[in-house]
Amino acid sequence: MSVVLFIPPFTQLNTPYPATAYIKGFLNTQGIEAFQADLGLQVATRILSKAGLETIFSSTYVNGKAVARDVVSERILQLKEQYIQYVDPVVRFLQGKNQTFANQIVNGILPDAQRTQDDTDLEFSFGSLGITDKAKYLATRFLEDLEYYIGVNVDEHFGFTRYAERLGRSANSFDDLYTALQQTPTFTDTLLFSEIDKLELAANTELILLTVPFPGNLYSAFRIAQHAKKRVPNAKIALGGGFANTELRSVSDPRVFEFIDFITLDDGEAPILQLIHNIRENKFDTFKRSFFCEGNEVRYVNNSLIPDFKQNQLGTPDYSDLKLNDYMSLITLANPMHKLWSDGRWNKLTMAHGCYWGKCTFCDISLDYIGIYEPATAKLLCDRVETLIAATGETGFHFVDEAAPPSLMKAFALEVLRRKLVITWWANIRFEKNFTDDLCQLLAASGCIAVSGGLEVASDRLLKLIDKGVTVAQVAQVTRSFTEAGILVHAYLMYGYPTQTVQETVDSLEMTRQLFESGVIQSGFWHQFALTAHAPIAKKPEAYGVKIKATTHQFALNDLEFTDKTGIDHSIFSGGLKHSLYNYMHGVGFDIPLHNWFDFKIPKTTIPKNYIVSILENERNLDLNAHKQIVFLGTTPILNEKTIQKKGREFTVSELVYVTKRGEIRIKAEIEFLQFLLEITKLAAQFLNGGQKFTVANAEKIALESGLNFNEFTKTKPFQLARNGGLLLV
Repeated sequence: MSVVLFIPPFTQLNTPYPATAYIKGFLNTQGIEAFQADLGLQVATRILSKAGLETIFSSTYVNGKAVARDVVSERILQLKEQYIQYVDPVVRFLQGKNQTFANQIVNGILPDAQRTQDDTDLEFSFGSLGITDKAKYLATRFLEDLEYYIGVNVDEHFGFTRYAERLGRSANSFDDLYTALQQTPTFTDTLLFSEIDKLELAANTELILLTVPFPGNLYSAFRIAQHAKKRVPNAKIALGGGFANTELRSVSDPRVFEFIDFITLDDGEAPILQLIHNIRENKFDTFKRSFFCEGNEVRYVNNSLIPDFKQNQLGTPDYSDLKLNDYMSLITLANPMHKLWSDGRWNKLTMAHGCYWGKCTFCDISLDYIGIYEPATAKLLCDRVETLIAATGETGFHFVDEAAPPSLMKAFALEVLRRKLVITWWANIRFEKNFTDDLCQLLAASGCIAVSGGLEVASDRLLKLIDKGVTVAQVAQVTRSFTEAGILVHAYLMYGYPTQTVQETVDSLEMTRQLFESGVIQSGFWHQFALTAHAPIAKKPEAYGVKIKATTHQFALNDLEFTDKTGIDHSIFSGGLKHSLYNYMHGVGFDIPLHNWFDFKIPKTTIPKNYIVSILENERNLDLNAHKQIVFLGTTPILNEKTIQKKGREFTVSELVYVTKRGEIRIKAEIEFLQFLLEITKLAAQFLNGGQKFTVANAEKIALESGLNFNEFTKTKPFQLARNGGLLLV
């Protein structure tokens, strides 16, 4: 069996989209060999080369005269020799192969066609020693110039993270895409075909799998299929991934299957394995969650009797075959949290299948990929982490869950510390109250550097309508806990939710401003609410004051057109919300009145200026649930006793010293008090060294035997100091 997996252009340039690695890892457990390639990366590196740019620039000359369509293009064309000269060194630098070039980049060696403003703010963002990051930022601008030029002058569909996205967005009809596929291949298409040809697909290739996570991959996936049909006409071609799972659940246009043979939905392992069995037997009579065309009729077979695979049966993602050393670390925005999406190579993993909350009314909770919740175990996750480190040499991990469960994050962090792994990781979460100060400290100690989560509308009325299960106050407290632990926080923000008023939009912006000004959120992104076909709102629109416009579709169906009873055109807020947020993410603009961000009148906010500050000033209560685990992250403290003389009298002074990475914490108290603190610290330390779990209940029993009340003990200054030394209740 010869199976080939392709990532179509374009997803991201810094790290591979994980779908093919997941499937390849699963196929390994079945003894099925597979080959994978990120065609997006391969096409991008072809374009971003001296030869690639020479071709691009020569294509914009007609009869020996340069033709550019706008002022920016004209400037780039005038500087083309410099772009050609420096593109190879820039790419090698972004690939981590030419680090000394950073010094020349920050000294202004690269052309920059789109920026005419003063760049003195770069000193504020990167300082005098942040040379590498500053150089990445400037080198990314260099690539953005080229992306712009190609999109305007060479290939209207072009984009390094989105290709022909317009053809994939809300494509209820296959007409536009079908027409585009009949046209002469674009410049980018010809490079894509060339990369496929270089792979020399074997004549016995029997199954080609295409992942389409986003609308910006759809056109190129069909172009790959179109070309592969010519190269290996006997191969079957299947398409799956996030776009298919959400948008192609009711496809009925038979023209789709002129290019591909199957569309699989939701978890791909069982449907793909069934396709492989069918090909082996040459008997296509049993399918699992698959569309196919029979005659001129599109059919769908669910076959729920064929079971899906559990988390412990999926295997470890396998990134072999992918050109990991060719990925480029980019910085598109001078913000430490925001850059994680484009900077660095991350091994992608999932803590749990689906969402443990599964209630948000705007979310596709009716679909299996969210609705079926199944967590992995901490042991299995760490086994996969160790396997991936050995295979890739990379110790960075991005957990791409819908929302990683706090309990599993805790168990994973403890297992990482027990195994003494040194990793860097980040995850998507819900801002729920289980993320306490101590849990956040534990996560940070295990290597967690960032989290992202949905603040959404930043309005308690609307959060309740969404059934988000959080309040703005709770978000503020949780994000403070993460920030104080040194973990960066990104907030997903939404405007235009059904029944949202102008006043609520303004108040949401004020909440956001205060959260950024308080320093508990470092990054964010506003997006306008979109009604999807599989969300609870679409099932009961009248309950949310929504009327859905009737639509016909034979291809994609996800985003629905609707009217909101408020009649507000929420799109007018887009510019002001995004402009203000850009400033807040850079730590500026907090004193600018909200109405200054908009070119139309808005009402004054009703949120008190110190609302978030007052919430953050509230006393924090320690959760002393009997089942809470007590762990100690440091080295065994030292108990000292020394005798001092004062005014002719001798005194014994007792001191417990916690030695931390950043100094010493000295706790002075009565000897009995310190002996108890030392004892529970030692017992709490055993778990991370392979010993037994130590709980609050255990500590209460020991305290009682020592004549102490553990609840009262936790309120003392010595105990608070011990927590600073690494004694945590999680």
